[in-house]
Amino acid sequence: MLSLIRNDLRRKAQIFGLRPGPLALVRMLFSDGTTAQVLYRMTQYCHNHHLKPVAFLLYRINHLVGHCVIGRGADFGPGLAIMHSVGLVVNTRVRAGANIILEHGVTIGDAKGRVPELGDNVFVGAGAKVIGGVHVGSDVKIGANAVVVHDVPDGATVVGIPGRVVRMYGKRLADAMPSAPNDADVGIPAVTDER
Repeated sequence: MLSLIRNDLRRKAQIFGLRPGPLALVRMLFSDGTTAQVLYRMTQYCHNHHLKPVAFLLYRINHLVGHCVIGRGADFGPGLAIMHSVGLVVNTRVRAGANIILEHGVTIGDAKGRVPELGDNVFVGAGAKVIGGVHVGSDVKIGANAVVVHDVPDGATVVGIPGRVVRMYGKRLADAMPSAPNDADVGIPAVTDER
């Protein structure tokens, strides 16, 4: 659990452009969304280690303090960054890879008993919804207020309602609207994963 929390804080510090180190980790502890991140990791740990009553209590505390609902069984890989937790709703059966960035008002939820699965390095913008049994690939950017109800391939940038792919690995699609917004226009930060 502590290793995951450290990885999450390091990733968040990287997003903020801070140099790695103890000072950056301490600064991230006091940034928006971090309380929800830490409470989620504690909830996840307790849920997975047969401490379900404690997990339920932490889940409720996260709802009251972080103003978000992240299911006890939700499984995010290392490097989770919750930028702002208010209004965040994540179904308990959601599975996601490493380096996921979630903004406020995001819903990752169930439709007809099926839930989304997210790859690695996925950004989900403010107010976006990812609903149902969709597969979101790796290196995906979902713009603010987009509603994703269909599978999204690796490297895609998705905008609109319903969500449509307008870019692949940063290159505009030929069939995209001529006035398709660029990433900055839809609230997507320029974050790169340095491995």
